[in-house]
Amino acid sequence: MRAVETSYRRPIAVGALAALLAAAGCSSEGTDDPPVESTAPTSSGAPAPSDAGEATEADFADPEVVAEGLDAPWSLAFTDEGVPLLSERDSARILELDETGEPRELAVVEDAAPRGEGGLLGIAVHESYLYAYYTAEDDNRISRFELSGQSGALEVGEAETVLDGLPAAGHHNGGRIAFGPDGMLYAAVGDAGTTARAQDLDSLSGKILRMGPDGSVPGDNPFEDTLVYSYGHRNPQGIGWGPDGTMYASEFGQDTWDELNLIEPGENYGWPDAEGITGDDAFTDPVQQWEPAEASPSGITVTGDAVYIANLRGERIIEVPLDDTSASSEHLVGEHGRLRDVVTAPDGSLWILTNNTDGRGEPGPGDDRILRITLPD
Repeated sequence: MRAVETSYRRPIAVGALAALLAAAGCSSEGTDDPPVESTAPTSSGAPAPSDAGEATEADFADPEVVAEGLDAPWSLAFTDEGVPLLSERDSARILELDETGEPRELAVVEDAAPRGEGGLLGIAVHESYLYAYYTAEDDNRISRFELSGQSGALEVGEAETVLDGLPAAGHHNGGRIAFGPDGMLYAAVGDAGTTARAQDLDSLSGKILRMGPDGSVPGDNPFEDTLVYSYGHRNPQGIGWGPDGTMYASEFGQDTWDELNLIEPGENYGWPDAEGITGDDAFTDPVQQWEPAEASPSGITVTGDAVYIANLRGERIIEVPLDDTSASSEHLVGEHGRLRDVVTAPDGSLWILTNNTDGRGEPGPGDDRILRITLPD
């Protein structure tokens, strides 16, 4: 990874970052929770957020633009101090956003070799490391980079390989990574176009993997001496945990059903022998399914009471309440184009990545953007 000192100068709209950083603070005492559950403390030395009133329901009607002019953005993550970081798939850049929404090019992942759906994909922050999942020349891999410095002057160290050798292709690379409440690193890995891999426990493709922060195999994984946590996945791209530790994952289907799955260790989710809800006891059925034209789910986040799912082809956010995972509601349908990721910011708001510049969307003026939605307290 190459650190870059100059600023990236795409046009960026001033958004809610000053308030966010004020809420997150600049404390050196961070949390080990994954970015979707960040609870960074408030700093009295930061500017006070504006008084926008107490939200009584999610404000999807008028999302705030945090940033715009982004190039095929793929993943959002927050440092323990509340600094937002962003990956761009095709440029292989990792950007740091300042309190006005202006991006600074923090680093370029030099080993990334973008092609098709591959490139720099998911990022996550854990303790003093930035983790990145990306497509290289011959494989998909996860590397980590020591992260140091303060907001506006973050620096990254040399790449340290956490996991390599994952099959790569122009599609079905998976790519989402996140730290669970157990402190383990989870990775959603696609079948890379070879469907049989998803049922092969000797392959890491078509799986959700669980590993230590250094890539080691945890002793309590469901299968001995392997990173495999669950299998039978086609192209999972969203992972998150509820407040009770329940794990959820989104998955692209082929022609019939996209899925939201409740992930249990060692379970088989069916692909390529099953797609969607089948009632076959040999497989674990999803808790929700949607036709691909209405969904194509990528990143997800889990708040205190709901799963929020960003959808590409469906161009919408789907909300699934945790107290009834058979129900759902939809937001922003067709209003902002393709949606790649959704995360929960340290202040409790939702940040949503549009993805209209990825080669499959229809970019409009200002694309791509980060949108911010206020959730009720």
